Amino acid sequence: MDSLIENIDKLHTTVLGVDRIKKNLQIETYDIVQWCRIQTLDKNAKIKRLGKNGYITVSNCRITVNAHSYTIITAHKIKE
Repeated sequence: MDSLIENIDKLHTTVLGVDRIKKNLQIETYDIVQWCRIQTLDKNAKIKRLGKNGYITVSNCRITVNAHSYTIITAHKIKE
C-alpha cells in the first residue's frame, strides 16, 4: 500500500477514533494521528491492503486505515 506512505499527510481520524485507539492500545499521547504516522513510517512496519482497508503492523500493534479516505479506524494490540 505505497499510496499510504505517499499520502501520509492525509492520515486522520475522528474524535471517537482517538478515544478508541488510546483505549485499545492503552497509550496516552496528545496527538494520536502523529503517533500513527510515526508507526506507519517505521522501517519495521508491515503494510498490507485487504479489501477497503490497509493494515499497518508494527511494535506489537495493528492499525486499521481506510484505504480510500486515509481515516484511521482503529488499532489493537497483537497478542503473541
